[in-house]
Amino acid sequence: MKTIERTVSAEPETIWNLWTTPEGIAQWWAPDGFRTEVDSLDLRPGGELVYTMTAEAPEQVAFLEQNGLPLSTRSRKIFTELAPTSRIAYRSTIDFVPDHEPYEQLTVVDLQPAAEGTRVVMQVEELHDEVWTERLLAGRANELENLARLVG
Repeated sequence: MKTIERTVSAEPETIWNLWTTPEGIAQWWAPDGFRTEVDSLDLRPGGELVYTMTAEAPEQVAFLEQNGLPLSTRSRKIFTELAPTSRIAYRSTIDFVPDHEPYEQLTVVDLQPAAEGTRVVMQVEELHDEVWTERLLAGRANELENLARLVG
């Protein structure tokens, strides 16, 4: 597991709501240059989050096109653990890698009260190789930056 940490200037309850509601997710979930639309959300262990992420920025569109990847990707996450205002864990279906069979990847997010707001500790299971793991980590770090910017 790889760990990404970030302190954001909002209470854990606020971060929880931004992470667990369609309106909240749509505001920050996507990395820069992408937009996220929540298709469905069933917030319970075993429940699903299904969303569509679409590239909008010219540089993101160009990267995806050059690598033979679609501009929009529908993604699915299955919640494995939910502890209101403190923990969100989910398995992501990794089914967008060219020439690679689909598989699942675990992410565990802990929200810890801090003097400055909330310490977000994200543990991310590595992907099938180093290049894709680094892309995942960069995307997740960018998402946390977007979250911090939104509540800052």
